[in-house]
Amino acid sequence: MTHTGSRNSHGPHTTHGRWRRQGRLLAVLVALGLLAGGGYAVFSLLGGDAQDDEQVTSARKPLAAFLAGWAGHDARKAARYTDTPDSAASLLTSVLTNLKPSKTTIDAAGGRKKDDGEVDFPFTVSMTVPGAGDLTWRSRARVVDTSGSWKVAFTSPTVHPELTSGQTLALKSTGNRARVLDAEGDPLQADSLVGTVDPATGKGASGLEARYDKVLSGGGKAGKSLVAADRESGRAVKNLGTEAKAAGRPVRTTIDPRVQRAAADALADFDGNAAIVAVNPDNGRILAAANRPGGLNRALEGRYPPGSTFKVVTAAALLKGGLRPGDPAACPKFADVDGQRFENQDQFDLPPGSTFRDVFARSCNTYFVNARGRLSDTALRDAAQAFGVGGSWDVGASTYDGSVPVNTGDNDKAAATIGQARVLASPLVMASMAATVKNGGFDQPVLVPDEVRKKYRAPARLDTEVAGRLRELMRATVTSGSAHALKGLPGEPHAKTGTAEFGGDNPPRTHAWMIGYQGGSDLAWSVLLEDGGSGGADAGPVAARFLRALAR
Repeated sequence: MTHTGSRNSHGPHTTHGRWRRQGRLLAVLVALGLLAGGGYAVFSLLGGDAQDDEQVTSARKPLAAFLAGWAGHDARKAARYTDTPDSAASLLTSVLTNLKPSKTTIDAAGGRKKDDGEVDFPFTVSMTVPGAGDLTWRSRARVVDTSGSWKVAFTSPTVHPELTSGQTLALKSTGNRARVLDAEGDPLQADSLVGTVDPATGKGASGLEARYDKVLSGGGKAGKSLVAADRESGRAVKNLGTEAKAAGRPVRTTIDPRVQRAAADALADFDGNAAIVAVNPDNGRILAAANRPGGLNRALEGRYPPGSTFKVVTAAALLKGGLRPGDPAACPKFADVDGQRFENQDQFDLPPGSTFRDVFARSCNTYFVNARGRLSDTALRDAAQAFGVGGSWDVGASTYDGSVPVNTGDNDKAAATIGQARVLASPLVMASMAATVKNGGFDQPVLVPDEVRKKYRAPARLDTEVAGRLRELMRATVTSGSAHALKGLPGEPHAKTGTAEFGGDNPPRTHAWMIGYQGGSDLAWSVLLEDGGSGGADAGPVAARFLRALAR
């Protein structure tokens, strides 16, 4: 190192002389607008002193311009300083397109004149590449005098020494992406929950793979490596040995593989879209979320009219208003509201002397429609809030959390009492509704506990006496009502059926629902068959298969 006090003792080739020469070069580059700026690229040219002859000095200028253009991610500007501008622009554009670097730094060392008059410059490229982190490699550039003008002699190895003609730089998934796991720590076997990974980029494209892409891939710095690839086919032909990447972290869910398998098997024979959700009423943990077919996660995100399964909420509002299970309840075939006719499935009616317990168990629409006068315009919305419906749930996955708007008129309220009109829910919401009855209060469902920041708390609590009476009504639905498909099954099932109309056909098409819980275990569930017919006749047998499998 030269000490401050001795600088003036040097002869004509002093440190001051080197700085004057480098300063003139820097001024030229700034004037040409070639130095990168904006914080996304850095270029520096090291070396070069008074010992350089005129040829090395002349060769350094086009090299500096070429590397500055490359560092600035401007392929065409860089290519102008080469002997094959079209080929250089094409390859550099391909590399920048494939890697999409957020920052590029190029450090070039001093040049060395060769016997043939060319000047050789070593340089180091450092790129920050999303998904691959910081990539660094060394290369060399030859600068030649072509008819009195110095140009970079551009070939594929100029970009990377291991590239050959017809190749480019690209990224390839390294296969070290972490997995989405079930509650037992094994890879989760639920495709519509797990989602997919884009094979070209290695990034999560849907489901939990997309939501937790940074976690699974190691913060976006893992999962890809630098390769030489064929420019025509895109096929990787050589791994270029980039630095080791940080491993991703697994995402663990609450899915119980045994319950998930039973749910998937129960849907296997249904030829259409369907879902089963199971939750633990004691802590809200989602034990199963099965979808048929895969793809859309209708179990958690689907939006459907819940039909008569929503009578759990309507019953809660009526019970809170003073109604008792043993109170008389008329169930005619039809109910007319301002010119709109409501009817029971297959136009059944119940005999005189029937009770509220009977109309709930048999799912009598006309009773609930005619009982709308007992309810204010906000009563159903308020009752639904005690079940968490319409809140903002932090489950650890994308969910639809239901909607029960304030009623806007008599017909709107009449339809809402039986889960039609503007009432919407997902299978998860309806499984949680059954869990709330069993538990006596709402406990927000959870799928990925480690990622839940704040569980939603219902603004109202289900009245203890109301919860007890709802349990009585749901058990009666199994023993003497529309959920007879579950009668005699072990575990003391409680349930509510639903047949929800949708679309504009006449007669209307219907979704088939059944929700419930096991009195003897921590299991609540919902079954949805899109365009599946009747809750009791069609969803009931599916629910029975699910519960039988778990009873073995």
